[in-house]
Amino acid sequence: MSSFVLGLSCYYHDSAAALLKDGEIISAAQEERFSRKKHDSSFPKNAVSYCLKSQKISLSDIKEIVYYEKPLITFERLLETYLGTAPRGGRSFVAAMQVWLKEKLFLKTELKKNLKAVQNSLGFDSLKMPILLFSEHHLSHAAAAFYPSPFQESVILCMDGVGEWATTSTWIGKGKDIKPLWQISFPHSLGLLYSAFTYYCGFKVNSGEYKLMGLAPYGESRYVDKIKDNLIDIKEDGTFRLEMSYFKYHRGFRMTGRKFHKLFGRPPRQGETEITQFHMDLASSIQVVTEEIILKLAKSLREETGIKNLCLAGGVALNCVANGKLLQKNIFDDIWIQPASGDSGSALGAALVGWHQHLEQERVVNTSDSMKGTYLGPEFSNVDIINYLEQIKAPFQTNSDPELFERLAEELEKGHVIGWFNGPMEFGPRALGGRSIIGDPRNQKMQSVMNLKIKYRESFRPFAPSVLEEDVSNQFEMNVKSPYMLLVAPVKKELCKKMTEEEDKLFGIEKLNIPRSSLPAITHVDYSARVQTVSKTTNSRYHELISAFKRKTGCPIIVNTSFNVRGEPIVCTPQDAYRCFMRTEIDVLVLQNQILFKSNQPKVGRDETWMQEFELD
Repeated sequence: MSSFVLGLSCYYHDSAAALLKDGEIISAAQEERFSRKKHDSSFPKNAVSYCLKSQKISLSDIKEIVYYEKPLITFERLLETYLGTAPRGGRSFVAAMQVWLKEKLFLKTELKKNLKAVQNSLGFDSLKMPILLFSEHHLSHAAAAFYPSPFQESVILCMDGVGEWATTSTWIGKGKDIKPLWQISFPHSLGLLYSAFTYYCGFKVNSGEYKLMGLAPYGESRYVDKIKDNLIDIKEDGTFRLEMSYFKYHRGFRMTGRKFHKLFGRPPRQGETEITQFHMDLASSIQVVTEEIILKLAKSLREETGIKNLCLAGGVALNCVANGKLLQKNIFDDIWIQPASGDSGSALGAALVGWHQHLEQERVVNTSDSMKGTYLGPEFSNVDIINYLEQIKAPFQTNSDPELFERLAEELEKGHVIGWFNGPMEFGPRALGGRSIIGDPRNQKMQSVMNLKIKYRESFRPFAPSVLEEDVSNQFEMNVKSPYMLLVAPVKKELCKKMTEEEDKLFGIEKLNIPRSSLPAITHVDYSARVQTVSKTTNSRYHELISAFKRKTGCPIIVNTSFNVRGEPIVCTPQDAYRCFMRTEIDVLVLQNQILFKSNQPKVGRDETWMQEFELD
């Protein structure tokens, strides 16, 4: 009889559920994909239901349920921090206590109540509930990083905002065991330092950090010394301490205080106002500081342990620019990064802690990794899709795979933008060819068309290339696999375009309209790209599509961005995909083997209220 373990993360941000069957990762999904509320932090009732339905089981078939952190230790941190800063932070303390006293302090009861409601909704109202366990926040991150990795032994580095107390933690993973080395504790946090600059530059904390990273290449690193002289003391081994008098996140609703604003000479930027060269320079500067810390930590861990492999997790591990620099330095022989590095991935980590540490089950190492390409979410058959399209009377055609891919290669070559809905949905923040919007990377207008007319987002945001795994070293300065779009690499020099003297003098956003290479849609202003390598093994249909485009054009790359608009979670169902298709300027929609052309669809009046459904990120 199979043994199932369910992992949960919720009540902070990016709630999720993940299911193991005899230690194998079977299914995982974020709640936001079902609720259509980005970064949904509520109990993941839909994600839990999906996991159970995927195996046709009920909660009584689960051996144990593991929550991703220990809330009472987090509560202890909050009390200790507020007492340490009193009387400042009073309003924030009252607001936090109202939430804690209402639900978080009695989390075990709250979780059981919600799990019972899921059980009832599935028609299993009288069945016995499984044991409920609690992992630690950074242990969940470490488990999500190490257990699915291809390594028998590895150093593990976890960096995020904060767990219970830890903000940076280091571990050694060997076989089924994970043992702690050392940690840096709250309020000294690299994740919260980066988030402070995210806030100060006018982006949303916990969702806008990747915008800051994308903005950095437009700026000059003018403020590195100011940051290091005033805000953070970085030791030679990479450990650090923040000067807390500049920050307010430990005692208030805001990230930065007056002293921070005085240091940089102006108040925080208000969202949706002009982004100036000053903000670009700040983004560039904090990115440089972040990279310095990560490289120093990695170097000291290699020297301290002598272990040749490194695993990364935690929100900071989604900084793919820093990851790319780490790869280039060859500090470790090999690096593996958990694709769902944030709190959603901690649901998976919690389940793996339950399986390997509580149930003491041995670990089977997969030589690529155990994540199955992160294609762990819901999928829909051609029959499901045809039934839906016939029901809404949407004109479509059904093609066999070879016929479909050749046709799509033609559409891409024409400069058309395609919504690509294929197989299981991805787990984690990146679209990897399951729920993607794709285009021709050679098309100079593609970046602005996708940003402004389809994604409805800031023009500076870069797009990623999906490249055939076997062609990656021909196109980029890298010779490793990057299946999860977590590494940035330079575009091959022979593909890059030399700037004229005038072009070299341009600043900031003016740089955007100058093509940097023969692949302008995916080449960032610093000649880099956030690379996804596509394998025939993990996503054969996506691989075949890119191969058809290569046969037609000689180019083994397509543009890949997530299938959604700004503020909306990535689409989950055919219904989500069709609605996004009809309300944007996507030209073609592909739902498995069904192809829909915008020109054939019934006309829909422009609905301005639709954009208001999703809160801007």
